[in-house]
Amino acid sequence: MKFEPPGNPAASAGLAVWASFGERGQGRGSMDGLGQPGSTSARPPLPVRAPACENLGRMRIVLCYPAEPRHLAEIAAAAPGAEVVDAGQERVAAELPAADVFCGHPKVPVPWNEVVAAGRLRWIQSSAAGLDHCLVPVVVDSEIIVTSASGVLADQVAEHALGLAIACTLRLPLFLDQQARREFVRRPTRDLTGATVGIVGFGGVGRRLAEVLAPFRVKILATDWFPVCRPPGIEFLGGPATLPDLLAAADVLFLSAPLTEHTRGLIDAPALARMKPGAILVNAARGQLVDEGALAAALASGHLDSAALDVTPDEPPAASSPLWTAPRLIITPHVAGQSGRRIDAMTEFFCNNLRRYLRGEPLRNLVDKRLGFPEPLPVLQETTLQPPVCESTVSDGATR
Repeated sequence: MKFEPPGNPAASAGLAVWASFGERGQGRGSMDGLGQPGSTSARPPLPVRAPACENLGRMRIVLCYPAEPRHLAEIAAAAPGAEVVDAGQERVAAELPAADVFCGHPKVPVPWNEVVAAGRLRWIQSSAAGLDHCLVPVVVDSEIIVTSASGVLADQVAEHALGLAIACTLRLPLFLDQQARREFVRRPTRDLTGATVGIVGFGGVGRRLAEVLAPFRVKILATDWFPVCRPPGIEFLGGPATLPDLLAAADVLFLSAPLTEHTRGLIDAPALARMKPGAILVNAARGQLVDEGALAAALASGHLDSAALDVTPDEPPAASSPLWTAPRLIITPHVAGQSGRRIDAMTEFFCNNLRRYLRGEPLRNLVDKRLGFPEPLPVLQETTLQPPVCESTVSDGATR
């Protein structure tokens, strides 16, 4: 049976925000599940190209991610004559006002008002897919270009999310607990093979997740603000208004959406209640997508079979958080992207974008600051006989 979009509005406040945003977003770049162009919006186009940079000797590049000397050398080679400052978390707040380009993910307070007022910073390259660390109002309202690291670690995050789902279906926490008690008791498990899977957020991670799930012969339903270029093998790809029915249909629900004002608290008590009884929830995206109290209650009541979180609303969760005592819940400490080559991958991505920036070429993963993530644009292959592929502005295959 084909999955059909819903006809009724969602009762959940989170779902209502998601759906209403989708109605506003059915404009530039929007397409239906088959990849057909939508209507044109009055919203101004993104500044796809960065201005060509001159006087490189005066360019100052400030970094705040765990780069090693060899990474600094790669960045310096990509921008000959530029000053590369490895500020780290300790000095990033002091160094940013004097930066022309910034690459990193500050986890300490940053004086963004002062940075913008200084008028020097031109471009922020986030070293994370999430942008809540830098998309503060003063930056959003400025002319500073922002690009994200969306898709850089899509392989690793998708692999981790898959592992969490399998841990739930195979009851690994239960059997590990039995092992610790020296018990050898056979208990029933569940199948991921043949299940109906829902993916909320069909960017770089969501699309890679669909690929790694394919051998399990699952039926995949996905939703995204911009449901463009449905890949082969995806049963349904729809806009935000389809989320309520997707929740009701999925045996396993994966969250891979960004954290924005529209997605915060998306999976709240009404959304969880709408999920199929006995469903499994996996979140390797952003902790604040999920109401932790409501999730704990849904597990305690038995409405959800189990859940797995690589991210939590507060990291680490407070000692009083209901997540610690929720039954059938797996928590990993935000390690989905902790690949041994993550710094190499981030540096390669930044250097590629840095060379583009200096040449005045389109940047990869250019962020629409009002949306809070890179907006995909349809890019056709050289021949019209080929199906369209999707990129986030210009992503060289690395979508959101």
